Amino acid sequence: MSVNYSYFCSCPRGLESALADELKEIAGKSNTLNVHQTVSGGVHCSGTFQDGWLINLHSRIASRVLQRIAQSGYRNEDDIYHLTVKQPWEKWFGVENTLRIDVTAIKSPLKSLNFTTLRIKDGIVDRFRNETGTRPSINTRTPDIRIAGFVDAHNVTLYLDTSGESLFKRGWRQETGDAPLRENLAAGLLRTTGWQPGMPLLDPMCGSGTILIEAAQILLGIPPGFQRTFSFEKFRFFDRQRWQSMKEAVRIRPVPQNPLIFGSDISGDMLEMTRHNLDNAGIPFEIPLHQIEAQEIRPPVEQAGILLTNPPYGERIGVRGNRHLQADERATRFYQELGTTLKQRFPGWSVFLFTADLAVPKLLRLKESRKTPFYNGPIECRLFRFDMVAGSNRPGKPKTFRITR
Repeated sequence: MSVNYSYFCSCPRGLESALADELKEIAGKSNTLNVHQTVSGGVHCSGTFQDGWLINLHSRIASRVLQRIAQSGYRNEDDIYHLTVKQPWEKWFGVENTLRIDVTAIKSPLKSLNFTTLRIKDGIVDRFRNETGTRPSINTRTPDIRIAGFVDAHNVTLYLDTSGESLFKRGWRQETGDAPLRENLAAGLLRTTGWQPGMPLLDPMCGSGTILIEAAQILLGIPPGFQRTFSFEKFRFFDRQRWQSMKEAVRIRPVPQNPLIFGSDISGDMLEMTRHNLDNAGIPFEIPLHQIEAQEIRPPVEQAGILLTNPPYGERIGVRGNRHLQADERATRFYQELGTTLKQRFPGWSVFLFTADLAVPKLLRLKESRKTPFYNGPIECRLFRFDMVAGSNRPGKPKTFRITR
């Protein structure tokens, strides 16, 4: 008889509803996975041990899949220790496995998270010492097993991290550009735009290709966890044959005659990096990539589609403009020229810009139809949507400015 466990799937702030929708789709592959409450920072769900595997394999948006072990009220760190030492950790892993403990807190009266982390570690170690006569070791860099503690104003919850490395690490990335967009954030942005396979997609500032790779894997049905390992593979009761059968059940879709995914960037080095990453990610078709300034782009196909990009900011804008101009002038000129290009050349397209610069609509001289708040780590960002209405564009050829070397 299968045992049901409670899971918490964390995600970047702002993507909670997108994650809930995705988890409901994943639940369609299982008779036992149920999606429950959406809260700030993630979604609660429940299911069997294998449902945890299923989420890790298929979720593009989750950051981690945490399996709840215990929850209780507390008054101090000793209460947290006593809760920890009572749990049958030896049921899940052995003394040969190395550990890492991470604690997060919201509105907790406890004065030191480090001391709380230490008390959870003491509880696990003492449990093993009492049960087996020996103890597991701590490894904060490459642990076999991760334990997560969450403390709010009244309760502490202990979780086993079934993922290990964060799920945005798909296993294909070897090279990145400056401040690369995390893969699960890129997947969440794609879902938020409403993009679906068969719709044209263009990223004119593609960097190392994260958005393009996520779109290509969605197009082909390649699960994001297909190429990586997970912490649950170190758990007791792990059935490798059953896990392998779950992966073999995946059906990769054939490459369509016209995938309609396109990218460009001003940097030839970045495009070379994108090609390398596409190859590592197992994308079996060629995505057209062009080295061109974003202000000079044209629609890659006649059919209107979605333009989604994470434009550069701060000093990074310098590679797009005249280096003799001051930084603010470069940014202003760049966005003005880009806005003109979008108005004149992209009628009917939906344009989405993901940025931490809240002044971008003003710089583009465009009025956004929607702005959705997201967090890129601790940085507050916006996904701005601009609908390029056909027939309302200004005449004339957009001006461009070129790089001086």
